[in-house]
Formats: sequence, C-alpha cells, structure tokens
Amino acid sequence: MTTYKSDFLNVLQERELIHQVSDPEGLDQQCASGVVTGYVGYDATATSIHIGNLITVTLLYWLQQTGHRPISLMGGGTSMVGDPSFRDDQRQLLTMDQIETNIESIKRVYSRILKYGDGPTDAIMVNNADWLMKLNYVEFLRDVGRHFSVNRMLSFDSVKLRLDREQSLSFLEFNYMIMQGYDFVELNRRYDCTLQMGGSDQWGNIINGVDLGHRMLDKQFYALTTPLLTTSSGQKMGKTASGAVWLNDELFSPYDFWQYFRNTEDADVGKFLKIFTRLSLDDIAHAVKDDINEAKKLLATEVTAIVHGREAAEQAAETARVTFEQGAIDLSLPTVEVSSGELKQGIGVLNAFVTAGLAGSNGEARRHLKSGALRLNDEVLDDERGEISDAAVLPEGVIKLSVGKKRHALIKPV
Repeated sequence: MTTYKSDFLNVLQERELIHQVSDPEGLDQQCASGVVTGYVGYDATATSIHIGNLITVTLLYWLQQTGHRPISLMGGGTSMVGDPSFRDDQRQLLTMDQIETNIESIKRVYSRILKYGDGPTDAIMVNNADWLMKLNYVEFLRDVGRHFSVNRMLSFDSVKLRLDREQSLSFLEFNYMIMQGYDFVELNRRYDCTLQMGGSDQWGNIINGVDLGHRMLDKQFYALTTPLLTTSSGQKMGKTASGAVWLNDELFSPYDFWQYFRNTEDADVGKFLKIFTRLSLDDIAHAVKDDINEAKKLLATEVTAIVHGREAAEQAAETARVTFEQGAIDLSLPTVEVSSGELKQGIGVLNAFVTAGLAGSNGEARRHLKSGALRLNDEVLDDERGEISDAAVLPEGVIKLSVGKKRHALIKPV
C-alpha cells in the first residue's frame, strides 16, 4: 500500500475509494503543500441522484474534511445533451425548465453532506449552463474542438461498446465529452480548479479534460476515479425490485433506504462501512468482528443519517426494531394509499405487491409467492389468483404486506 504525504489521498486509500489517479505523485504533492480545488460533475437528468453518486459526493466530503475546496458542478448545460457513456440508446432530451427543477431537487442532498459558503475550503455549487449556453459554436470548434482527436475518442470503451453493438451514436452525444472537457478548463479559469473526480466509467471523459487543460492553458490538471461498486456476489450495487436506490426521500423513503443497507451481504459490510460512513477504521473493524448483524444495523443507520438526517435514520431503525423484533404494526412503514372502492372490489394478490413497491412485476411477485415469501398481515399467501379486500384491514386501519421477514409495506384505504 502506498503511503502518501497528503491526508486526502491517505484517507481515500484507507477507505478503498481510489481506482485510478492520473499523476499520483503530483496530486499528492499539491494536496500536501496547499489547498486544492476539486470537482465532481452531476447531470440533472432526474430529480435525484442515487447511491452510485453518493460515492463521488463522499470524495468531495473527504476533500473538504482534509482541508481542500470541493465544487459540486451541476450539469445544466450538459444535461441538454446527456452522457452517452455505456448506454444502449440516446437519453431523452430535457427542457431547461425540467433541468432546473431537477437541479433544485438534487441540491437538498448536497447541503446535508458538504458545507457551502465563502471560506477558503467551503464548497461551491456551480452550473455549467453559465458558460456552455453562451458559447459561439464556430469559436468553440476553433478554440476547443481542434484539440480533440476523433480517433482517440472512438477508442474509449464507452464509445466502442456502443459502436460494437451497431447502435447509433448521434453527433449530439459525441459532443458530450468535448463539453465535459471544457468544463474543467472553465472551472480552472474561474476557481483555479485542478482536480476532477468521478466514477471509473468516467475515466476517458475526465482524461479528456486533463489533456484539454494542458493544451489550452499549459497547466497541470489531475484526474481521480473511484471504483464502480459491486457486491461480493458480483451484482452492481444500487438496484432494487422497484428500481434505483435514490437519495431523495420522495423517490425512496428513509425506511427503505435503511433497509437496503441493513440487507447488505456479510462479506460487504466492512467495505461499505469504510466507503459510506465517517466511522473510524478501528471502530469499523471492531463492529464487524463483534457482531455482523449489529454491524449491518450500524451501517444502515449511519448512511441513512448522512443522506436523510439523524432523526430520520433513528426513526427508520426503530421502525425496523418494532416491526421485526416485536412483530407489531408500525404505521411509519412505507405506505401506499388505495381507494376504498377499489379495495372493496378486491385487488389481485400479485398486483397488490407490485403496487406496494415490494415487487417489480407480477412475475417477480409470483416467484416470491411460490417460495413462500409473500405474507398478508403476517400470514403466508399461497394462491396467486387470490384477492386482497377491505376484509383484510387491521384495527390500525391498514393492511400489512411482507416479502420475507425484512421487507414490509402498508396499504391504507382512503
């Protein structure tokens, strides 16, 4: 293991957050000798970021905690195009109003993790629409486009994969990597930013920015990426039956978020505690060694506190305790409202579990039923043609649906 001079790179290495660094010695020297400004870019193609983005926000957190200045760059301009990396088709084009709405929604997560302000190490939030939307196209081609080799761009994995599958890559999308590279140049001009960070799938795009900065400004820029996270069983992290694990609570509740981390595989608990929490390495080692199930609860509570706040995290933990350990109905469980009229007529069993977000499709719900995992008010269900009606409403005024012992939701007639 490399020993760095700078706290920043040492912390990232200890927490298994480094995949590649373009110039480790140079970046280490810069971080050890003064304040470095670094950024991560986020396209506003949805109303929330997800767990994969949480890792790169964590890079910004540790950058700030070790005495440097983070920039969270919102892609108001690049979101008009959409990153084509490793996609099978072109992203749906968004309007400026949609993008602005998404940015406002995403900002809430950052404010819980980074300290924004005017101090030398306070975080800055910047929107690349400020410069990209004002560019003169011909001037941009002459000043920036001439530094990019099409041959080299075609060699990037993100592009090759698309072409190898004989899937079209529009000229609009092909410009994305040029725009992202130019972001780095503008951030250096405006904020003396010399470091760009991101997931390992962004390495080619980030290196483009490093090269462009050197060519246009004759300065040394740096790139750092974090590993794309997979579980020990080889699954890409961040997906559930109902879709992505979003960080905004209206898309993915704090309770579901807590449960997601509570269900971490045993072999991943120590790694995830290092990557996602602020706990010391000694505390992490002791937690994993002492009791793996308690360590999972610790992981779930600490990560939920970072994303949703300590109160929401403790409420989620208490809801889980009451539900699992005491077998009681906790009314703070995720709840789906269904009209009383519809419930009186009866809802198909499989459809009810899909509606409650406990299965992604009727087929998945059917597989759970055949394995004996589906429960209605804690009673095992075995008839896929059965229906759930208002007769199942408990004295608490809800119907409890469960998949196994750990995933629960409530149906509330309205």
